[in-house]
Formats: sequence, C-alpha cells, structure tokens
Amino acid sequence: MNFGFMLPSRGPLSQPENLSVIAKRGEELGYSFMMFPDHIVMPRDVSSRYPYTNSGVFPGTDTGETMEQLTTLAFLAGQTSTIRLVTSVMVVPHRSPVATAKVLSTLDILSRGRLTVGVGTGWLEEEFQALETKPFAQRGAITDEYIQVFKELWTSESPEFDGEFCRFSNIDFEPKPVQKPHPPIWVGGEGRRAIRRAARFGDGWQPLGNNSTFPTGTAEELAVGLTRLDAELERAGRPAGALEITSRMLGYDLKKNGEASGSGHAAFAGTADEIASEVRRFQDLGVSNLVPSFHGVALMAESREAMLNDMEDLANEVMPKV
Repeated sequence: MNFGFMLPSRGPLSQPENLSVIAKRGEELGYSFMMFPDHIVMPRDVSSRYPYTNSGVFPGTDTGETMEQLTTLAFLAGQTSTIRLVTSVMVVPHRSPVATAKVLSTLDILSRGRLTVGVGTGWLEEEFQALETKPFAQRGAITDEYIQVFKELWTSESPEFDGEFCRFSNIDFEPKPVQKPHPPIWVGGEGRRAIRRAARFGDGWQPLGNNSTFPTGTAEELAVGLTRLDAELERAGRPAGALEITSRMLGYDLKKNGEASGSGHAAFAGTADEIASEVRRFQDLGVSNLVPSFHGVALMAESREAMLNDMEDLANEVMPKV
C-alpha cells in the first residue's frame, strides 16, 4: 500500500516556506505522492452545488484564496527528488489542451518522471464563466477529448488531431514526457460518466469518499463503485482490475495513550492497530493508494505542526503495521 497526502492550497500553510517544509518532510517519511487541488479564481456569488458536502457549499468560497495548481507543483518539484506529484484533480476544461499538454510534459521532465495527472471535469460553473472556457454544459465531452489530445501530443512523432473542440496538425511537440508512454492519468469522480471516463481513458481511478450521491468512503461503498468500474472496463474492452485505485479518505485521527478509540469506517480513526486493520480492508479490495485527510489541510489551518504530527504518526505508527 502506498500513502499520499493532500497539500494545503490556501491559508497560511499554502505559503512557500510551509509548502516546502511539508513536501520535504513527506518525502523523508516515505510517502509515495503528494496531491494539490485546482481552482484558478473563486467567484464571490456561487449557486453551483458542491458535490462533496451535505450542504452543497464549497468550504473554500468564503476566502476567495487559492494557489494555482501546476505552478505550485513545479515549485515543489524543485524542492524534492523522489516523491510523486499528483494533480488532484486538474479541471481539464479550464486550460487550453495544447498549452496544458506542454506544461505537464515540462513538469514531468523537470521532476525526472514524477508526475501523475489526476483529471476531472469541474463543478463550479461560475469559475468556468470567469475563465471564458468552453461551455460548462459540455465539460464531460471536452474533458474526454482533451485527454485524447494530451496522449496524442505526448506519444506521436507527428501529432495531429481533428476533434470537436481542438484541431491541430503539422506541428512538432518536443520534448516528450520522461514517462512512457506518458505520465499516468488518474480519473477523478464517482458518477456514471466519470467511471466510464476512467474505464476508457484512465490508468487509474481516484474517487473522493464523501460524494453525497455516490459515496465511496467505506470499504462497502467503495466495493460498489469498483463493481461499477469493472462493468465499464468490460464495455471498454479492458480487463477487470486494470486500473490503479487511489482512495481519498474522509479523515485521520490516531488515538494514543489510552484515548478512546474512534468508531465507524468513514475515517482513519482509532488506534494504530485499528487504522491498519481498516487500511487492509481497502487493500483487499485492490486499492493501491490511500490519502488520509490530515488536520493541516482543514479550512485555513494555521498549524504546520499539527499536519506534520499527523504525517509522522501515520508513517511511524500505522504504516509499519500494514
């Protein structure tokens, strides 16, 4: 089992000195990857429903603050040497596909082959409007096409494409990414179209546990999602279990020194033995990567120490028991 963590994208911990310390410490502790989310602007008036809270309200809209994803990961690529860099997720329709393919290829080169491209369609219509992107209502079809554009540019010696949203020919796209045939593509999302996208175009699937419509936070819920994924893989002509599975969990709370154990399966909560046991339940489902929600990534958290303590406890007390 590989473990990763989400980096803070806003608040005091998103400042460069804190991001650098967190990233370097994660690498030292043996974490396999670190993730960074994607927003470019935060509209002041939002009516779009966020799918990962019961209220439908995105917790980041109250401050309007967000660091840009690809720039931040490029900065951290220069601060680290082994830990993988994951876009989680990159909202694919937000950026020109050809320019984005170049940025991602460059990031893979500069990091010496450490990039994983997590992709999604986005949910915030008002942000699409501010960025003057392709129509929000077509974001699924746009995402599918742009993924194919990325692969064409990353793998073809004479790339060309003639799609509904993107066309090019008679160009060179060099240098190619370090990873062959291309950086892994992990598709995010839990709904029917997202799972179909993962089956058709992905190297991996990364659900977020607290989708209010398609929850995957418990082992039982995730098993349902994996059954749906295997059915879509069969339709796509790919074998069941073909994708790398990354589960974004709902929390982390290690109980030590006689504290009362946690309850329920929706979070990493309890003693080290209890958390390790829960990890093994996900491992038995075929999950390769787990991402707990450390305290430092909570809303505008100010305590770097709290996040580092969580990271150290998981690495030192839980990982060896898995």
